[in-house]
Amino acid sequence: MSTITRIFDFPPYQLEKFNLQKAFTTKYGDEWVSISTQEYIEQYNKISRALLRLGVQANDKIAIISTTNRTEWNVMDMGILQVGAQNVPIYPTISKEDYAYILKHSEATYCFVSDTSILEKLNQIKGDTQLKEVYTFDAIEGEKNWSELLELGSDNSNQSTLDTRKKNVQPQDLATLIYTSGTTGKPKGVMLSHNNLVSNTLDSTPRVPLVHGDSKALSFLPICHVFERIILYLYQYCGIEIYFAQSPETISDNLKELKPDIMTAVPRLYEKVYDKIVAKGAELKGLKKILFFWAVDLGLKFEPYGANGWWYEFQLKIARKLIFSKWKEALGGNIKTLVSGSAALQPRLIRVFSAAGMPILEGYGLTETSPVVSVNCPYDSGIQIGTVGRIIGNVDVKIAADGEILVKGPNVMLGYYKDPEKTATVMSKGYFHTGDIGEIDSDGFLKITDRKKEMFKTSGGKYVAPALLENELKQSRFIEQIMVVGEGEKMPAALIQPNFEFVREWAQRKNITLADTQSTLCANEQVLARIQEEVDLCNARFGKWEQIKKFKLTPEEWSIDGGHLTPTLKMKRKIIREIYSDLYNEIYEK
Repeated sequence: MSTITRIFDFPPYQLEKFNLQKAFTTKYGDEWVSISTQEYIEQYNKISRALLRLGVQANDKIAIISTTNRTEWNVMDMGILQVGAQNVPIYPTISKEDYAYILKHSEATYCFVSDTSILEKLNQIKGDTQLKEVYTFDAIEGEKNWSELLELGSDNSNQSTLDTRKKNVQPQDLATLIYTSGTTGKPKGVMLSHNNLVSNTLDSTPRVPLVHGDSKALSFLPICHVFERIILYLYQYCGIEIYFAQSPETISDNLKELKPDIMTAVPRLYEKVYDKIVAKGAELKGLKKILFFWAVDLGLKFEPYGANGWWYEFQLKIARKLIFSKWKEALGGNIKTLVSGSAALQPRLIRVFSAAGMPILEGYGLTETSPVVSVNCPYDSGIQIGTVGRIIGNVDVKIAADGEILVKGPNVMLGYYKDPEKTATVMSKGYFHTGDIGEIDSDGFLKITDRKKEMFKTSGGKYVAPALLENELKQSRFIEQIMVVGEGEKMPAALIQPNFEFVREWAQRKNITLADTQSTLCANEQVLARIQEEVDLCNARFGKWEQIKKFKLTPEEWSIDGGHLTPTLKMKRKIIREIYSDLYNEIYEK
């Protein structure tokens, strides 16, 4: 069997072991189009030969920007890496100024874009970059299309040159620059080697609870993020068919149509799925409604491995047959595992989805760690709710004196591109300083308790961990987003974006008349009083110095475009504070 030491060793391994007829499937218009493992290899070899003919040298940087995940992205990835060049994936949703910064900083020479929306933004700034040419995946009149490279590479007379290039690529060589969507400042270019990504894929594989060579996956999280990218390498290694969702809006339809076995998502999606299901349950009448919420309450008490005893398991069996089977059907009917990463997942979601027979496996990692550090898994009593699982093989984690999680292993980045000083600030004796606070229990499970940089001290000298309060309050259906503030102030407070849709539903049920505008809704006394109840309920679980004493509702929905959130849906705390400086000043009477 082929030895895998570089990223482009995965597809030949898949060909040898599984030879899938549907390695990748993308929907174009109304038609799902698949390519086999063999076709995949043939296509990226053509891309490599074409890149050589374009004069691409080892260590050249080639950018890819795509609004959705698609087969072409993966073909380009392997084609770029085989010639010793590096892939620079860019989030489609960032500003054109950030496009310009990343393209200039990386010195990218070519850029491949998915569609007109990206092209229009790129065209505004490409004159300020070193780009020689831009190619599109969609057919756009007057633009160079990636299919021209497939044609250019059909001539295999330079295959020997490609073979030499491939042979010269070493495991420790740089494979990709991933620019982190930092919550402050300019994006940092994280340098990941072939070995970083290959080792993380291989070391994560034992946690995959699927039949290799006979499973389907739905992919929709941005592949430009290392989380979904490593997942796709893992699927390729395990011989899992990969289907790409058309868009975030079509996920529900795609799940029903494709019936995948596994899907990865961020916590916000699972929260929305759960809220949608509960909202439908609330519309039921009589016995059906009683049974629905009996099942939900049962699910919220779930413990893995039958820990609740035989009577609970007996009730759960009934709940699964009567209620949870319909939940499963809504997600296609075949989901065996859901995976969550990128941010903290509420334990209640893990419990209720696990009760429904679709366990969510929560993991932990960072771009700088390629990314997986730990993950829950069903084997060997490997699930513990409220933790991010046990550390994966070959990765060493220790907890510093101040509680910070430090990571060492073959998955830790080469450093930040063109920034040795910043690299030095996060590396110490081979350990990467994550900036997260955590602990490892006696069974080896890692628990994240907060972000070191996000903890703050009030003017009274008391430390507050905002993430704990935020995660607790986000369980409320009235609250869409929340940011706890109060650094250097006399007390903690919060800026809250209500779940406008749910608040209006609630008001209708209670015969409360709300004005049309969100600004007026945020000033409504009954709404404020109801959200105060949620805050009071949360406060009861925390010490007096941590409790939220005041809050203000924000009239806008927090979004990526609005500048509130990063492309991975993390809060940009500094920017949110600036946007709502008037509300902040009202809270603290400034």
